[in-house]
Amino acid sequence: MLNRVILMGRLVSDPELKTTPSGASVTNFRIAVDRSYVKSGEERKTDFLDIVCWRQTAEFVCRYFGKGAMIAVEGQLQSRTYQAKDGTNRYVVEVVADNVSFTGERRENNYGNQSYGGNQSYGAPQSYGAPAPQSYAAPAQPQPSYQSGSADAFQDMPLDDDLPF
Repeated sequence: MLNRVILMGRLVSDPELKTTPSGASVTNFRIAVDRSYVKSGEERKTDFLDIVCWRQTAEFVCRYFGKGAMIAVEGQLQSRTYQAKDGTNRYVVEVVADNVSFTGERRENNYGNQSYGGNQSYGAPQSYGAPAPQSYAAPAQPQPSYQSGSADAFQDMPLDDDLPF
């Protein structure tokens, strides 16, 4: 059986990071996704879909995405029931995201800077700490480029050796 969902849309509101009693990070948010077809004489319709992200993916979404940001989501469609505060049973269908990505769209953030750059995918654990310190030694010599070189610039490989793979 197959249960995969890939969506791209805009966040309806800012995602809010929550923590479960066991310490897992989770966020729920809704995205607006335009339908691909329009009936003649009508406006394009939009679907509002609920998304759930867990752990590092939830932390990433809350850190880098806000209301109105375009987001690509990949995950599984899941349904569940729960009892509301008023005692009624509710049924919901939501996408549990395995992977979220930037869409490549650049937007101005509150400070006038360009925010996020393109097509990077973040579903696996990532390191979001400070960048590694860089040494300030003399710049390394540039590596030779073979784009305009001749065939003499390449080494011959011996054919009798075993390949390393």
